[in-house]
Amino acid sequence: MPAADLPPGAVRPAGEWAVGNDDGRLFAVSRRCRHQLADLSGGSIDADGCLVCPWHQSRYDVDTGDMVDGPRGFLGYHGPAPVYSGLVRLLGRVVPLRVRRAVRRGEDVVVEG
Repeated sequence: MPAADLPPGAVRPAGEWAVGNDDGRLFAVSRRCRHQLADLSGGSIDADGCLVCPWHQSRYDVDTGDMVDGPRGFLGYHGPAPVYSGLVRLLGRVVPLRVRRAVRRGEDVVVEG
C-alpha cells in the first residue's frame, strides 16, 4: 500500500489486515472484530492508540490484539449492555486479533510476517 494512502490517524485495508498509522507508529491487525465481525479497516484510532471498531466501538490494543473495552451495543442496538459486553470481552481475550508488524519500505507500507 502506498504510504501516502495511510496518513496519521488513518486505518486502511491491506488484504486480510487492517493497517493503521498512529501518529507515525504503524500497526497491522486482523480485519474482523471479535464481536460481530465488522471490518476493522473502517475503524479509527483513539487518543490511547487503540483501534476502535466502526460498528459498536470495541477497542483493541494494536500491540497485543487484546480487546481492552467491549462493544457498546449489539446488532442494531447502540447503548449500554454490560453483561453482554463482558462476555464479548472474554471472547476477545481467548481469541485476540492477530498482530503483525507494518513497516515503511520506500514509498510503501508493508505488512511483515
